[in-house]
Amino acid sequence: MSIKDKYNIDPDISKAETLPSSFYKDVSVFEEIKSKIFLKSWQWIGDSDLVPEKDSVYPLFLLQDYLSEPIVITRSDDDNINCMTNVCTHRGNIMVLEPGKMKKLICMYHGRRFDNKGKYEYMPEFQDAKNYPRACDSLHNFPLRKWGKLLFVGLNPAFDFQQVIDKMNERVGFLPIDKFKFDDSLSKDFNIKSHWALYCDNYLEGFHIPFVHKDLNEVLDYKNYTTEVYKYCNLQIGYSEDDSEIFDLPKGHIDYGKNVAAYYYWVFPNMMFNFYPWGVSINLVQPISESFTKVSFRSYVLDTSKLNRGAGNDLQKVEEEDEFVVENVHIGLNSSFYKAGRFSPTKEQGVHHFHNLISDFMNSKT
Repeated sequence: MSIKDKYNIDPDISKAETLPSSFYKDVSVFEEIKSKIFLKSWQWIGDSDLVPEKDSVYPLFLLQDYLSEPIVITRSDDDNINCMTNVCTHRGNIMVLEPGKMKKLICMYHGRRFDNKGKYEYMPEFQDAKNYPRACDSLHNFPLRKWGKLLFVGLNPAFDFQQVIDKMNERVGFLPIDKFKFDDSLSKDFNIKSHWALYCDNYLEGFHIPFVHKDLNEVLDYKNYTTEVYKYCNLQIGYSEDDSEIFDLPKGHIDYGKNVAAYYYWVFPNMMFNFYPWGVSINLVQPISESFTKVSFRSYVLDTSKLNRGAGNDLQKVEEEDEFVVENVHIGLNSSFYKAGRFSPTKEQGVHHFHNLISDFMNSKT
């Protein structure tokens, strides 16, 4: 059976079946997802405070324990933020080992030197090398997009992340995202015994809220909970039944006059941006194995007086409730008698959208 036959989601949600259970169980599929999906999409890597001044450098591994791609962020002399491979073009040594300040990037193995934009400058004992240096002797630069202070990197992206930023700005662009402050006390990692995509499946529908999240259901107006689908992201809007703990939306805003308690943005394939009146909780879903996932919650606060209230209250409790369900689904998918399910046409548009994108990317010939 071809990959295309395996992943064919009907665009009509009223007829469509979900991804087959084999997608979540097959180890070879899990490995193929690296090149088919994650190398061709974007990842949130932190904020501009990682490189606060000129000549700052910050090394990291993109999706540690899955892609584990070594990259380094720099702030160059022109005050621009750059992202490039952290692998020396001579023999593959890791270049930058610790955050700090480096006007030049110099490999400690054989002394190859680059400027802080990654351009090759010098290499000892190479004066007799012919056809040298070439373009490939410079460090490979990755596309980087900035939203407020938030940074996003694509390794070999199939789309421009700016179109996602533009779409999110239609609803939350009135917020001063560049002034949001990271709050480590509200940030935590969760280890979940399930496939990464199951966590996204669960996030992408509010259908389960009355059944799984009793406290959250008392805050949100379930009957008016809505989902809007875009090209590479979608939005769930949580409304409040009264006018407490809601956004103070400016006149002219598309939702002006509505009691919006939360904007839940999901970005393909594994990022969530949950905007509340107090700020944003960013959730990054990181695959580790076909049955193990790390979910990182990172919170940026705008108004501390609005914390612990409304839809953005007690996020850890909501996470633990989700975790319990997702882990049970992962166990259930190992049944020999479950192959695929159907979508609720009124409540699971977001999951259907996700499965269609997975199908498109997995069926791609490039």
